[in-house]
Amino acid sequence: MTFDYDSATGLSSATVHEASGKIGALPSCIKPVAPGLTLSGPAFPVQSPPGDNLFLHHAIYAAPSGAVLVIDCGDAAEFGHWGEVMAVAAQSVGIRGLVIHGGVRDAARMAEIGFPVFASNICIRGTGKDPQGKGQIGGVVTIGDISVHAGDLVIADEDGVMIVPADRAAAVVAESRARDEAEQDYFRRLRAGETTLAIYGLPDIVGK
Repeated sequence: MTFDYDSATGLSSATVHEASGKIGALPSCIKPVAPGLTLSGPAFPVQSPPGDNLFLHHAIYAAPSGAVLVIDCGDAAEFGHWGEVMAVAAQSVGIRGLVIHGGVRDAARMAEIGFPVFASNICIRGTGKDPQGKGQIGGVVTIGDISVHAGDLVIADEDGVMIVPADRAAAVVAESRARDEAEQDYFRRLRAGETTLAIYGLPDIVGK
């Protein structure tokens, strides 16, 4: 059965992290470029040479409609690898958004046009476009200690970015929904006077 990526819409990265067994969190430096942005969908990985964005331009037209570009630029946060022109181009072919281990620019404009971008930095410094650069489009990339494959589930919000392996996505989404439902009951019980200690069955502190 094909996984329905839209079934993950609205889930929080923190809930998905817990539901997945605390795997898949990308480095915490990767944050939304503007408040309130969220993103979910299938990953399309790209490896880019640091300080160069030629592979990114090509990836816009190589990725399937509905994909989330997940780009690793190495240790090159001090470059604006992506900006408004590329965001408009990506929107025009149905790309849902961008997660990039690297810097971007035109942050306010991308937020205004509704293109979700999660980046490790905002930087105005321009990039090159070297046709001899070393990179890849659609292969596996590793960001932090997380390997990202095409089709993995991406969940991103103000708390961070999660990658769920494609073969676990359906189970993790189901567990995430169950956790959300349980939390609603926790909120009810807390407002009724119960404590987090009782709800979670937390142990006493030794020597308290």
